[in-house]
Amino acid sequence: MSNIIKQLSIFVNNEPGRLAYISSVLKECNVNMRAFNLAESTEFGILRTIVENPDDAYDKLKAKGIIVKKTDMIGVYLDDTPGALFQSADALGKANINIEYGYAYSYNDKAIFFIRVDDPEKAVDVIGKQGIKMVSESEI
Repeated sequence: MSNIIKQLSIFVNNEPGRLAYISSVLKECNVNMRAFNLAESTEFGILRTIVENPDDAYDKLKAKGIIVKKTDMIGVYLDDTPGALFQSADALGKANINIEYGYAYSYNDKAIFFIRVDDPEKAVDVIGKQGIKMVSESEI
């Protein structure tokens, strides 16, 4: 059971209808997104997403000519209460692990925070020692 989760970063041209096209390809390839974040710049956007079967999804998207990249992430369960992020963020900061970006979604009475850090293996160790429950790849 791995606590390193693969995220797909899908490059989306910043033009009308392009996200709809990418979404149709995801649907056609039977890719189910569990969480996602859409960020934009002047020329393009990046659809960062956690999906079921990321290796299969990656291969299918590449075969369709979609520019896609895999990135290692970690997922942390948080209580759905004020201040719940502090324990994880504080532990990572004290271990000199940088949080590059993250995004969250609610799941039942919990929040799940997917985090891109500069050292995922070390982050898994640090978070585990804090007794914080992590999302395993098999739970996606």
